[in-house]
Amino acid sequence: METDLDRVEIILVDTQDGANIGSACRAMKTMGLSRLTLVTNRTYDENRVKTLALHAFDLYENRREFSSLSEALEGCILSVAATRRRGKDRKLSSVTPAELAQKINGLREGRVSIVFGCESSGLTDEQVHLCSMVVTIPTSEVFPSLNLSQAVQIISYELFQKLKRYPSGGNAVSQDRCRAASEKCVEALEQIGYFKVENEKNFTAEYLSDMFARCSMTEGEIRRFEKIFSKTSQISRFRLQTGK
Repeated sequence: METDLDRVEIILVDTQDGANIGSACRAMKTMGLSRLTLVTNRTYDENRVKTLALHAFDLYENRREFSSLSEALEGCILSVAATRRRGKDRKLSSVTPAELAQKINGLREGRVSIVFGCESSGLTDEQVHLCSMVVTIPTSEVFPSLNLSQAVQIISYELFQKLKRYPSGGNAVSQDRCRAASEKCVEALEQIGYFKVENEKNFTAEYLSDMFARCSMTEGEIRRFEKIFSKTSQISRFRLQTGK
């Protein structure tokens, strides 16, 4: 039976140095992770990758590669942005690596993607928005910066220590399905005049989509959630029209 470690994917976005990719491969393999995805338009010196990866070079050889993060995330049931930067245009809250491992333990079958940004600037606001939640490694305020492979190692270690076999009993829907459901719910809210503040519609759509993904909903569960919103909208409009 497949374990949670087998379905965890590490995504490296626009990594600048192939040596850091090699180091990340080594960090992953020592902790039982094997699924590497690169989001990049760069060409890397494979010798630099291999020198640092050592016996984990097979992860690089078997990698998936995409030109955009949105493409890389297609089909996953949960995506997690690894970042320490906070701000009003990023997620409202974050979890520690240990809390992330606990969260993954409760998810149904499906791919989980953990996303790391480039060495110099990390993940952009847009890239964080594409993910459903944020994981932050607690560090000293005096010097909070971690090397890319160090960050991968710490999170991989926590996953290795805590992940178990994932529960059976229904597959979780993908993030794409979560976004489609959130848009349907927001449309129902819009029909009854729920939104009064500019940009509240986009914020609510993202909030619902992230919540659906974090809850690891099945198709049946998410359809029921859509029905609650659509039926509420229909009842509200009927009462407005009839005065009842």
